[in-house]
Order: sequence, then structure tokens, then C-alpha cells
Amino acid sequence: MKKENKQRRRSSRFHYSADLVIEKPFNWSQLTRLFSYMKPYAKTILPLAILAMLVSTAVRLLVPILIGVYVLDKAIIEKDTTLLITLVATISVLYIFNWIANTYRIKWMNQLGQYVIYDLRAHLFKHIQRLSHRFFDQRSAGSILVRITNDINSLQDLFTNGVINILTDLLMLIGIIAILSYLSPPLTLAIMVILPIMFFISTGLRRKIRRSWQSVRIKQAKLNSHLNESIQGIRVTQSYTQEKENMDFFEGLNTETYESWKDATQKNAMFRPFVEMSNAIGTAILIWYGASLIPIEGNGVTIGVFVTFAFYLGMFWEPISRLGQVYNQLLVGMASSERIFEFLDEKPSVPEKENAKTLTDVKGQINFSNVEFAYDEKRKALNNIDLSIDAGQTVALVGHTGSGKTTIANLITRFYDPTKGTVKIDGQDLRDLSLDSLRSQISIVLQDTFIFSGTIMENIRYGNPNATDEQVKKAAEAVGAHTFISKLNKGYDTEVEERGNILSVGERQLLSFARTLLADPKIIILDEATASIDTETEVKIQEALKTLLNGRTAIIIAHRLSTIREADNIIVLDHGNIIEQGNHEQLMNHRGEYFELVKAQFKAIEAS
Repeated sequence: MKKENKQRRRSSRFHYSADLVIEKPFNWSQLTRLFSYMKPYAKTILPLAILAMLVSTAVRLLVPILIGVYVLDKAIIEKDTTLLITLVATISVLYIFNWIANTYRIKWMNQLGQYVIYDLRAHLFKHIQRLSHRFFDQRSAGSILVRITNDINSLQDLFTNGVINILTDLLMLIGIIAILSYLSPPLTLAIMVILPIMFFISTGLRRKIRRSWQSVRIKQAKLNSHLNESIQGIRVTQSYTQEKENMDFFEGLNTETYESWKDATQKNAMFRPFVEMSNAIGTAILIWYGASLIPIEGNGVTIGVFVTFAFYLGMFWEPISRLGQVYNQLLVGMASSERIFEFLDEKPSVPEKENAKTLTDVKGQINFSNVEFAYDEKRKALNNIDLSIDAGQTVALVGHTGSGKTTIANLITRFYDPTKGTVKIDGQDLRDLSLDSLRSQISIVLQDTFIFSGTIMENIRYGNPNATDEQVKKAAEAVGAHTFISKLNKGYDTEVEERGNILSVGERQLLSFARTLLADPKIIILDEATASIDTETEVKIQEALKTLLNGRTAIIIAHRLSTIREADNIIVLDHGNIIEQGNHEQLMNHRGEYFELVKAQFKAIEAS
């Protein structure tokens, strides 16, 4: 029973709508879209690579004729030593040309492939950064990471080898068939009889192989999602002694990934033996039928032509085998590109108008007019909210969890658009403004502040990349962060790991305040910003906030009600409705919901 429960958790824990098998036919339009990333290099690197490929292909097509028709049937039979030496020298020079052409072809195609992968990854990352919060709500970080890394990396072979190999092998096949048809049409037809059968059987493998590679990508996404979650939540895992459960879960995902790879590679492996069998059948036809065409006397197929056929037949199945491999690369590329283009085709749920206005000369007045919002059809977060916040005013939002406080903040920053009604800043509808100009005037300080890998200086400067070192230090001093920073081994040049784990919660929060002050926004949102700070640090923060909030519009979301006593207006929310508002004294005298919240909090403090 325990094992069955684990299996159920494995099957449901990482089920994302974005990671289902995409049922689309193999279509050339999508392949054209993928190859369009080569367009910027169509006049530079690509022509050089194609030229090198043409030289190499021409040499390979020419050499068998020189050996069979001229060396065997002329120079040797006629005992023409001069012609033989000339042919040997010519063939040697051609092979040197072939070696040089192949060297540069590989070099140029590798460059082209790397450029294309670079451009595609940059395009995808840039696009993802512009998507709305709803997109990230529906997907795990690991799933997104797989698209940017694994899926794009899987296209590397296609661009560095696949594209040029397709052209090379197609030219080789066309050239070989044309030459063989010229030398002996009957023998050519006899050998080519196997092609329709080969094509019919190989076509049946396409759908299965393509679905297998899609499955591989999905399993990899789930594995990466779990890895990301496990690393981020390692402290929770260890504190609840869930290491074994976590390892068992990982083992299940790892096994699924391995099995999907095994299935895909086995199906890929079926193609090459089939080609080799076709080669054997073709060779048997050549020996049986070709030998009967060599006359003891007369003008039939000569020994030289027969040998030339043998050369070309060996060369003929090689590109067919490679085309099978390239086709597999195309299937892998299609599976990956479908997932990449799925993200690239994703439209922001918070779109920006083409003629969006730039928000300038901001005062900071905010108005909600008949605003409703729902995260989904079953969950309405705000109901007909009418709210006016004057420029420079400090407004506090209080209420129980789920009352709509953070939703209001999300609408002000336009992380989401209201389902109904309008949100305005300085009388301008947020939907008419450019996102960059809007968000550059708003800073958010969260309870769980995010610290990037890098130095203390770099983390504070994130609020204003153009700030000088002196400006960074002044911002840190203003919020009381300079004291603890100066005690670190390297001060502002101290390296902090991802999420700033070498710093205390309070220290990370002080850095976040310094970052916000350096950004110098007109509107500041403090979302439980002081909830994780001890009382002594909170006193310092309160002093710093007086400087930080001076002349700015501030929205403070706080459960610790002692932090909002000085707010100009306190708005009490309940299940998405405004039920009370006023300053601290007014609401306490009213003895409503706010009074009960304050009383309950004091009781909790006394009990502790």
C-alpha cells in the first residue's frame, strides 16, 4: 500500500499542462521557422560552408569514375603508363582539395551552429522575461530551465552537422543516380528496386520515433523540476528527515527518464541495420545481375564500369544511412523546437499596447475604480474595489490571509490586469502605459527578499545599475545596512551565494531596503517587509523608512500591526472587500474588524 501511494505521488506531483506531448504533425513550416535563425548568416558563413561542401561532394563523385572508367578501362587495359601516372596525380590532388574543403566546412558549420544556438537561446530568454506572472504561476522553474538549456542544446547537432549533411547527402544521391543511369540504365533500375520498399518501411517509424523524443523531453523537464525544488528546499527536507523519501522519488523520475531515453534510442537504432540490409541486397543484385551484363565479347558493361558501380553502390547507402540519422536529428529537433516555440508563441496575459505611453513626471496618485479580479474561475480575489490613494500618502492594507492585500499590490505593478474595472496612476489607465516606464517608478520589498549571487555592492546596485559606489554606500547607510556590511571580511565586496544564505534574514531585508532606496521610485510597496525582522532591527528600519518613504506614495502590507500605526490611511480587507478604512485612532474608536485584529495580536504577544 505504501509503495502504491509513492507511485501515485510520483505520477501526480510534477504534472504540468505545459509538459504534455504536443500532438502536431511533422510539418515543414515549423522546420522553416527553426532554420530561419540561420538567415542572419545567409550571406556570410553559410555560403562559405556550402561552397566547401560542393567542392568535397564533386571530388567524391569524380574519383570513382576516374578509377573505374579511366584507370581500369583505359590506362591499365591500354597499358598507358603516362595516363596512369597523370590519373594517380590527379586523384591525389583531388583528395587534398577534399581534405581542405572538409576542414573548412566543419569549421564554418560549427561556427554557424554556435551562432544560431546563441541567438535562439537569447531570443527565448528575452521572451520569457517579458511574459506575465500568470505564465510562471502555471509552470515550474525546472520546466522553464529545460526549455532554455536542454531543448536548445539538443538542436546543436542539427545546426552544426544536420543541415549541411542533408545538402551533401542529397547531392550525393542525385549525383550517384545520375552517373549510374548514364553508365548503365538497366543495372541502375535493378539496384534501385529496393528503394520503394525501404522508404515504405522507414516511413512507419516516424511517428513512433518523434513521440519517443517528445517523451524524453517531458521526463527531463520533470527531473529538472524535482532537482530545482530539492535544492531550494533542502533545509525543509532535512529538518523533516525526508531524505529517503526524496531520494526514492528522484529514483523514480530518474528511472522514467532513463527508460524514455532507452526507448527512443532503440527506435533510432532500428534504422541503421535496415539500411545495411538494403546495402547487402543491393550488392547481391549488383553481383548477380551486373555479372551477367559483362560480356565475354561485345560492348556490354565493362569491368571498369562494374567496379565503378561497386564504388558508387558503397557510396550510395552511406548517405542514405546518414539521412536516416539526420532524420532522427530532425525528429529530436522537432520535439525540442515544438516545446521552444510553444514558449515563444506564448503571449503575455498583460500585453503592452503598440502605442503605449511613457509614464513621466510621476506624482504617485493611485485610483481603483470598480475593480474585480480572479486568479481563476473559481477564485475571486477582489470584489468591486473602489480605492483612492493620494500622492505621497502612506496607506496600509490589513486583513486575514487571502483577503486580497497582495492582489492589490500586484494590480498596481500590473503583474496582472483587473478582470473588471480600471487601475490608474496620476489619472492614467495602467493598460495605456508602457510596462518599463510604469515599473521603473515602483519598487517592491517582499518578506522573502531575493539576493543574487555576487557581491553586496552588486546586489544593492541592482536597484540602479548606473549608481556609483559612493551612492550605493549612502543608500546602505540610510537604511542602517552599512554597520553590518562594514563588519564583513571584504565589506561591500563580500561575495554572497545564491539567495544570500550567508546573511541573516534581517540583513537580507536591509539590503533590500538599500536597493529600493537606490532605485528612487515614486511608489513603494512593502509586502510584509518587516515580518521577519527582530524588534531591535525593526526600530532601525522604522527610522530608515521615514527617509525612504518621504515624498513617496507607499502601500504597506503588514500582519504586524505595530508597523502601520503612523499610516495616513489603513484599509481593512476581508475576502476581497474593503470593510473599513481610516487612520489607527479612528479605526480603534470604531471598534470594528481592525480593533479585533489589534486585540487578538496583543493577546498573542502576551501569551508568548
